[in-house]
Amino acid sequence: MTDSLVCVDANLTLKLVLQESDSDLTLSLWEAWGRQQVMVIAPYLWAYEVTSVIRNQIHRGRLSLELGFEAFTAIHQLPVQLLQPDELHQRAWELAHRFDRPAAYDAHYLALAEMTGCPFWTADQRLFNVVGNELDWVFWLGDYKTSPEKS
Repeated sequence: MTDSLVCVDANLTLKLVLQESDSDLTLSLWEAWGRQQVMVIAPYLWAYEVTSVIRNQIHRGRLSLELGFEAFTAIHQLPVQLLQPDELHQRAWELAHRFDRPAAYDAHYLALAEMTGCPFWTADQRLFNVVGNELDWVFWLGDYKTSPEKS
């Protein structure tokens, strides 16, 4: 595993622009990566997911249009390098099947982390619970307090 890269999912990065109970924890982790000059990566899917979640928050009345646009602008300014290596979809398909996932969205993040040899961080506890025992390079945000050395 390389220490100079980390793959993140939409769930984790959205906590940087939407106020949630563990947003401070996400900010702490993000700042640690900045100090360590870690490059943050995600599949192209990330941009679609974060845009969709913020738009949904506006649609449901959980965010005003103004605050939603601020969140949209801020998240797309994050230094997240979007990658799509050859065979990403194939590997995502295989991982989705291996872990019996009904959709392959999350598997794309797993596949990218695996293909680049870097840790994958998620704020999705359900995903972590499914894959964490088998994939030791997958980390859950909720464990960051007790295991900051994994950052």
